[in-house]
Amino acid sequence: MIAVRKSEARGHADRGWLDSYHTFSFANYYDPKHMNFRSLRVINEDVISPGKGFGTHGHRDMEIITYVLEGALEHKDSLGTGAIIKPGEVQRMSAGTGIQHSEFNHSQTDPVHLLQIWILPDTNGLPPSYEQKDFPLAERHGKLRLVAARDARDGAVKIHQDVDLYAAVLDKNSRVVHALQPNRHAWVQVARGGILLDGLTLAQGDGAAISDRSEVAIEATEDAEILLFDLA
Repeated sequence: MIAVRKSEARGHADRGWLDSYHTFSFANYYDPKHMNFRSLRVINEDVISPGKGFGTHGHRDMEIITYVLEGALEHKDSLGTGAIIKPGEVQRMSAGTGIQHSEFNHSQTDPVHLLQIWILPDTNGLPPSYEQKDFPLAERHGKLRLVAARDARDGAVKIHQDVDLYAAVLDKNSRVVHALQPNRHAWVQVARGGILLDGLTLAQGDGAAISDRSEVAIEATEDAEILLFDLA
């Protein structure tokens, strides 16, 4: 079964400095039919104006992943971390018992475009922690590159949940296939471009929940960038 979540059906918030689309219920956007998919709780597509951002605020018991598509995002947190996140890099922040952090557009001239992802952890009350790794384009070009996993295998960032997150950058007409083990599920998010997902057309911003399938076949109808979540 494949259930498509079209881009235009997402929640939307325009704060002037922030243009944000919510795949699942978030902040003032609430839809009881779209609260989460398995442990995947949030996929927000954000465009932040130059020099603007989210002031210091707190989270608890959430795995937060940031994936930058264009521009650069400046991060600071109560662990003492100060970092700039750029395209190709994946940031993982485990909020655990509590963390304070801020995110700002690092540029004073150009917007930053990113996906922020929240995953429900398998254990509450963990010590807060931070991790950031670079996954060069060559590792994501034309193939699914594991970028986050519970066991941190193959150089992926470690997340505290039974989720494997893959990223791929695809040329038009290129194809990737991902095998799903029994009782596993998948979510595919189109970050840029367009794809065919088992024959279904998905455009930028579209997502799809996949269950009861043994594999996921993705073909790029134009140059595309995608994320694929393999979930328990």
